[in-house]
Amino acid sequence: MSGSPAVVMRLVASAHTVAEKAGAIVRKVLHSGELGIVEKTGANDLQTLADRLAQQSICASLSRSFPKITIIGEEELPAEEIKEDLIEGGHSEEILQKTCPAEYSGLKEEELVVWVDPLDGTKEYTEGLLDNVTVLIGIAYEGRAIAGVINQPFYNYQLGAGASLGRTMWGMLGLGAFGFQLQEVPGDRRIVTTTRSHSNKLVTDCVNAMEPHEVIKVGGAGNKIIQLVEGKASAYVFASPGCKKWDTCAPEAILHTVGGKLTDMHGNAYCYNANVKHMNSAGVLATLRNHEYYVSRVPQSVLQALKSD
Repeated sequence: MSGSPAVVMRLVASAHTVAEKAGAIVRKVLHSGELGIVEKTGANDLQTLADRLAQQSICASLSRSFPKITIIGEEELPAEEIKEDLIEGGHSEEILQKTCPAEYSGLKEEELVVWVDPLDGTKEYTEGLLDNVTVLIGIAYEGRAIAGVINQPFYNYQLGAGASLGRTMWGMLGLGAFGFQLQEVPGDRRIVTTTRSHSNKLVTDCVNAMEPHEVIKVGGAGNKIIQLVEGKASAYVFASPGCKKWDTCAPEAILHTVGGKLTDMHGNAYCYNANVKHMNSAGVLATLRNHEYYVSRVPQSVLQALKSD
């Protein structure tokens, strides 16, 4: 490798370490027992001290290293001085050693948009369903999710004391996906994963229309995409405007890297430019394989209710 690493590779390498730091913050807040829960728009839309500190850490750390990138985070936080112990200046040496795909080697900081969900699955976090929780950092170029980092702060937590807690997976289009073992649901089984806490008739009707052999209800968009790439589910079906761009950017990049697909209910891609609206208004449909089958099964009532952006 000659010269210095491409900007986007440095950004992914930093995001990896920054996500791990955020994961450590999320664990620390939980262990302190002082979650500092506030309701944003209601009982199913919560924010904790972990959301706030993790976002401050991610945004401040990446801004310091990459001052010209656009960062869009879930939490609306007041502008304030960030404590130095929240700043992570390191990077993954392993990622820097990889060769940047040629199409992205010349990208500049100002062309990149970073979408941050500092704690995806906040409701589950407050309820002790810790494997649902993820930290999401997605990187977009020209409206497309091109790279993503997912940290699972409590991976292995069921194993109890002595287990190594947490893991980080990442992926980049044209390069590959790392930190997990890609698996598919065996045979022709249709296992649908969907929302645990944001269901309604439209959501349920759409899931049933897929004719699933099994339905799993869990929290967190990041967690559901992990289920797809690890062979626990074949489709993530959410026929409702609840997900936001920071929920889907990082997971979409990883899913697309391994040949999967994430679209709205009409089968249209979402755009991740800095100026797009944050809501994924037309729902989320994600699959590792056979995306067209699932799109074809979406009921007319859902398509009419959820207009594409």
